[in-house]
Amino acid sequence: MVTDPGTRSPVRLTRDQARRIAVRAQLLDARRPDDLVAAIEHLMVLPVDPTAAVAPAVDLVPWSRLGRATWPGAVEDALADRMLFRLGGTVRSTADLPLYLEQMRRWPFGDWRASWFHDNAPFLDDVLRLLGAEGPLAARDVPDTSVRPWRSTGWTGHRNVTQMLEFASLHGDVAVSGRRGRDRLWDLAERVYPDVDPLPRAEAERERVARRVRARGITQARLPGLPGDEDYVDLAGTPATVEGTERPWLVDPEALEAVDEPFQGRTAVLSPFDALVHDRARLLEIFDFDYVLEMYKPRAQRRWGYFALPVLHGDRFVGKVDATADRRAGVLRVDAIHEDLPFDPDVSRAVRGELEDLARWLGLDDVTL
Repeated sequence: MVTDPGTRSPVRLTRDQARRIAVRAQLLDARRPDDLVAAIEHLMVLPVDPTAAVAPAVDLVPWSRLGRATWPGAVEDALADRMLFRLGGTVRSTADLPLYLEQMRRWPFGDWRASWFHDNAPFLDDVLRLLGAEGPLAARDVPDTSVRPWRSTGWTGHRNVTQMLEFASLHGDVAVSGRRGRDRLWDLAERVYPDVDPLPRAEAERERVARRVRARGITQARLPGLPGDEDYVDLAGTPATVEGTERPWLVDPEALEAVDEPFQGRTAVLSPFDALVHDRARLLEIFDFDYVLEMYKPRAQRRWGYFALPVLHGDRFVGKVDATADRRAGVLRVDAIHEDLPFDPDVSRAVRGELEDLARWLGLDDVTL
C-alpha cells in the first residue's frame, strides 16, 4: 500500500511494487523501446566490457530492451556517427555531453588518482601535442614519457600510456574517436565532441541526480559514482520503505505516479553487467535473487557457470542460463538452466523462446540444450 506522497512520512511499498518500479525504470517491462540512443540516454550509461561468451555488454544490454529493433554492432555504428560517446568504460548519449563537461574540468576530485595525474603533467602535454599533430592514434602509437609510473596491484600496473589516455578523457582533454580492429583510437576531445556549452555546475548536478534516480526507479540515497563522478554520489527522491527490508529507500517521484497501474512484464535474458543486477544488495533485498558473476572464479568453485545470464520473468528473477555463443558451430550452447523459482510450462516456453530469439539475433542457427 502507498501512503499519500504529500505527507512527510515515507511512502510504504510492497515488494511487488518495488520490483515493478525497478523493472519499468530499466525499460524491461512489456513496453519495449525502439530507439537505441533514446534508450541509452534514459539509462544514462551503457557498460563496456569486451567479454563475448555470449555477446559484449554494449550489444547484449540494448538487445534485452530493444530486441530486433537493434543489432550487434549498433552501438559501434552510433559511436561512429557521434550520436554516442565513450567515457570511463561506459557509453553515453552525446546529447548528454553538457551534463558532464563542467565535471570533466574539475576531475580528478582530489582522490588517490590526482597526484599521479598532476605529477605527470609533462606527460599529458606530450600526449596532447602528439595527438594534435598526428591523431587519431592507438595507445600503442603513443610514447611513454611518464615522470612517475602508474602502480596498481591489478592488470593496469605500469600501463602508463593507457592510464594517461583514460584519465585525460575523464578530464575532457581527449576522447575515443573510433577503432582500428581491437584498438581504440584517441584524439583531442575538441575534434571528437560537438561544440556545446556546459550546463552550470549546480544545474548539471541536479539533472544527473534526477536522471540517475529515474533510471533506477528505487535506490539507496548514496551510491558509488559513475565513471567521472566523485567516489560516492548523494541522490534525492521520495523517501520510501519496502516491506521485508530494513534499509530506507528513495523512489523516483514520477515512478510513484504509475505504481498502482496494471503491470505488464515479459521474459528477458540479461547480461551479467546489466544495471538491473549490478546492485547485488538491492537485488537480494527486493528481488530475493542471489547472483554473482563467476567468470573470475576457478571452474570448481562456480555454481552457475562462467557467464550465467540472469533471467527475468515479469517482475521476478526466475533463474540463470549458463550459455555460450559457439560461433564456429553456429549455435547458442546452453550448458545449464538453473531454476531459482520452479519453471511452469509457460515460463519454460518463454525462456526457450527468448533464447531462440537471442540466437537468431546473434546470427546463430540454433539453440542446443
